[in-house]
Amino acid sequence: MSVIREAGEDYLEAILQIENENDCVRSVDVANRLGVSRPSVNKAIGILREAGMVEQQPYGDIRLTEQGRERAQVVSRRHALIKGFLVEVLRVEESVAEQDACKMEHAVSDQTMTRWAQFVSGYLENE
Repeated sequence: MSVIREAGEDYLEAILQIENENDCVRSVDVANRLGVSRPSVNKAIGILREAGMVEQQPYGDIRLTEQGRERAQVVSRRHALIKGFLVEVLRVEESVAEQDACKMEHAVSDQTMTRWAQFVSGYLENE
């Protein structure tokens, strides 16, 4: 995987979510979703474009590349697993779990995520 910082992963995840809801993704949609300015979105999209994660014609819709979609899906799955664990197993309030999952999804290794998923799967089967 290419080196994309946490903020870049947040942008990819937001683009994927918006795309799933609306079919097309505009800079203003990303800005609203993440609570950032449009210039911040434009800068991030430029970095993601250079990394081969997104495509965008000047003033056009933003589209994930195959590589960008794969990365966004990985981050999204991590987020869902962590948030689900915090809410369902630890009984953390959903809004707190959402914030914590956003931070944790970037810091946990692939090995730990695999083991965590196995644990959660086994835990839920036994409950």
